[in-house]
Amino acid sequence: MPYLKSDALPDTPAGARFRAALARPGILHLPGAQNGMAALQAKAAGFDALYLSGAAMTASMGLPDLGIITVDEVAFFIRQITRATGLPLLVDGDTGYGEALNVMHMVRTFEDAGAGAVHLEDQLLPKKCGHLNDKKLAAPQDMATKVAAAARAARHLVVIARTDAAASEGIDGAVARAQLYVEAGADAIFPEALTSVEMFREVRARLPGVKLLANMTEFGRTPMLTAQQFEELGYDMVIWPVSSLRVANKAQERLYAALRRDGATQAMIPEMQTRAELYDLIGLSAFEALDQSIAQSVVPDWERGTSVA
Repeated sequence: MPYLKSDALPDTPAGARFRAALARPGILHLPGAQNGMAALQAKAAGFDALYLSGAAMTASMGLPDLGIITVDEVAFFIRQITRATGLPLLVDGDTGYGEALNVMHMVRTFEDAGAGAVHLEDQLLPKKCGHLNDKKLAAPQDMATKVAAAARAARHLVVIARTDAAASEGIDGAVARAQLYVEAGADAIFPEALTSVEMFREVRARLPGVKLLANMTEFGRTPMLTAQQFEELGYDMVIWPVSSLRVANKAQERLYAALRRDGATQAMIPEMQTRAELYDLIGLSAFEALDQSIAQSVVPDWERGTSVA
């Protein structure tokens, strides 16, 4: 149903719907979706919540994930995904785009754009992907201040605090930071770049009662685990942040190579989404029907050929 119709919009805020999804039994699956089309495909596959990765956003813009993009640029992606699907969305908030007031502005902007949850991290700019080396960390109290600011700004938005401390401060440092962030108002913790099942298990054991998010990115430091395995380790959410972008990029690479080689796209036809499939996914007929119903409802009686007394 087109998002343009008020009766097609959700009755409850995105944050409340994200909390409800998180409260259901089992681990919450959050596949990454870097744009509206990817989000529609994830929804069609049966997912009921999504993740918007900063790495995927920046890569789709031809940029590295170094904290370059702005709050308003992220809001553009949030709006297109939530309009297209209506699903609750967890958004990568990087370092919060500044200090406490900037974090509050981010929260207000993201919530107004339709986000259901946000995570912010304890790195310093220029921030890096959590699975790279030489990350610089903010002081724990400075990050706690940002978390408190985010919690104060949020009306319904779920606030998740990410810590990248395991690589440089070990599990002890990561857990101490996580406890501080929970005290500051975080609804959940995202321990980034854990490198073994044992580390995941220890973090879970040392943060009883805290909602935890796992990151199952490919080509990183975390061993490849299934959602079921993360659930068995006691985690509440799992993201696959850049998977859809990686698959799409590889397919586009093959397309451009074939086009350059052959001067035609015929060899790639079997790998293409058809016109009918595209129109069905984006709901073209529903939008056209809505347009026709509005036009018909305002046509005067005399234009329909009926007499008017």
